Amino acid sequence: MKLSIIIPVFNEIENIQEILKRVKAQQVAEEIIVVDDGSRDGTRDLLKTLDGKDGVRVILHERNQGKGAAVRTGMRAALGDILLIQDADLEYDPRDIPSLLQPIQEGVADVVYGSRFLGKAHRVTMFWHLVANKLLTLMTNILYNTILTDMETGYKVFRREILNGMTLRANSFDFEPEFTAKILKRHLRIFEAPITFNPRDYTQGKKIKLKDAFQAVWTLLKYRFVE
Repeated sequence: MKLSIIIPVFNEIENIQEILKRVKAQQVAEEIIVVDDGSRDGTRDLLKTLDGKDGVRVILHERNQGKGAAVRTGMRAALGDILLIQDADLEYDPRDIPSLLQPIQEGVADVVYGSRFLGKAHRVTMFWHLVANKLLTLMTNILYNTILTDMETGYKVFRREILNGMTLRANSFDFEPEFTAKILKRHLRIFEAPITFNPRDYTQGKKIKLKDAFQAVWTLLKYRFVE
């Protein structure tokens, strides 16, 4: 099965070349789709020079719309049978990609989440972000009767066909709870695999904020009862 890797990008001039290098090193992707979401730090100009080289396709948003909008653009453009979302900020290690793909390749899963809380190495930092992630995952499990350990993970891999008939509306970081809610309501086969995690803090450019946690709560509640 062909793999499309979708990389949403916003102001990642320091990281974009390195993450592309690491993704390419895995030699598993048929295509790498980079969606620049209106960057203003030079990322956009750099990506223009990489478009069409080594399997990289670049799509440019004229203005910043949010991570969810960039992911949705990438999903519409992807040609692969399997889609994988890869953040550009180096928090997630592409060397974990083969283990994320394995359950789908073996035919036992439709969706695989890379869990930061299943025992692989991770940087020790930002206690309250950990608390927020745990609480949002607990809320997901209660509302949707499941046993996820990491709903908010950015590493999500899935068969392209699961998107058939699914309307995704999220433009920002609410993509994670919306996508999770909708696949859980479809009773798809979901696996989790442990991943390495090296989170950056706000001094290093981390973008998610407290308001995004409240938006996630609302999103989980809303999609429990509506489509």
